[in-house]
Amino acid sequence: MEKRRLSFWQIWNMSFGFLGIQMGFALQNANASRILQIFGADVHELSWFWIIAPLMGLIVQPIIGHYSDKTWGRFGRRKPYFLVGAILASIGLVLMPQADMFIAFLPALWVGAGMLMIMDASFNVAMEPFRALVGDNLRTDQRTLGFSVQTALIGFGAVIGSWLPYVLANWFGISNNAAEGAVPPHLILSFVIGALILVLSILVTVLTTKEYSPEELASFETDSESDETAEQENAEEKSSLLDIFEDFKKMPETMRQLSWVQFFSWFGLFGMWVFATPAIAQHIYGLSYTDSSSGDYQDAGDWVGILFGVYNVVSAFYAFALPYIAKKIGRKKTHSVSLIIGGLGMLSIYIMPDKNWLIVSMIGVGIAWASILAMPYAILAGSISSKKMGVYMGIFNFFIVIPQIINALIGGPLVKYAYGNQAIFALMMSGVSFLIAASLVYKVKDVDDVIQS
Repeated sequence: MEKRRLSFWQIWNMSFGFLGIQMGFALQNANASRILQIFGADVHELSWFWIIAPLMGLIVQPIIGHYSDKTWGRFGRRKPYFLVGAILASIGLVLMPQADMFIAFLPALWVGAGMLMIMDASFNVAMEPFRALVGDNLRTDQRTLGFSVQTALIGFGAVIGSWLPYVLANWFGISNNAAEGAVPPHLILSFVIGALILVLSILVTVLTTKEYSPEELASFETDSESDETAEQENAEEKSSLLDIFEDFKKMPETMRQLSWVQFFSWFGLFGMWVFATPAIAQHIYGLSYTDSSSGDYQDAGDWVGILFGVYNVVSAFYAFALPYIAKKIGRKKTHSVSLIIGGLGMLSIYIMPDKNWLIVSMIGVGIAWASILAMPYAILAGSISSKKMGVYMGIFNFFIVIPQIINALIGGPLVKYAYGNQAIFALMMSGVSFLIAASLVYKVKDVDDVIQS
């Protein structure tokens, strides 16, 4: 038996929930630090709050992957998880900017940090089953398209979330001023809108997407896959959460090879996200590294927001081209070339004469970002049995969060002691990391590299 071929719009609806998830992520990424500072966090403490995000991914995604592999009921296999995750994340989005309402019980900063943790955990609960759902529902020759559609929706969601507060304040007249210690109304409304869109977009996927039953998925496996998994069936009946560690040891060769590509890709991304504002403020705007409050510094920060929107727009549209490029030159070469373009884009920031030229740099970063979000998963899915799709997609997340944790721990000391407080060199390190990742792609064994139509 063979899986049915899905239309483009069926694939679109299957991944539509990612629009809301990424919109929530973008609101969090762009504004959580500002909100925490409003509630009293010092600047040097922010990186420690932000380490919550990769830690939640490290803990939550493999657990959710393991249990979603074992779940089947009237509501499906993956859908119950991302629906519950979306509801919890929406609660965090609504309450985080309004944490001061709980000041009679706890300091607003503590409540805000707690809501940040809830959002991160819940986003991960919702996200991992979406990755596995593509592997479950799509034929091999449609998986690249499936992950590319997810990437496009991630890009659109990120742009909407990143620019929503600016749009509400400047186009609709929602006030961006507030008393000391309070979050401005335009931010509160942005988070409420983000929560509503998150739940509604998840419902689109839940109501329009049908999942295959475990029996149907088993019937799609090839003889070799069946032989490989048959000897595990008795053990799986007695499986427990601790089996994640056994699965980690037995990860497919392709996944082990991709882990190094992911490590250097995400080490570079995290460095960009953390240090882009001080780097551009110093290197392009000519400000001192001690300046974090002047009008010019705020202008630099606003421009970084525009640049981040640019790379997300580019990634959204480039994602649609990825299936066609991969069909022509193969998935490995597509990913490697995209990473090279992104690395060169990052490195070019150093030589750009003014802020407007940075848009060119971000076009390169957007090409790499689209490929990072799609191609590794398209390559990986072909090497994993459907019975282990969820847990291995969760374990694969280790190689996203571990480099971020490492960068969170060493990035600040490197900037201070190795780079002489010049954050631009952190971006140069990110560019080099992309190029290292590109070179490692060629060591990856792609089980079904180019599928002929």
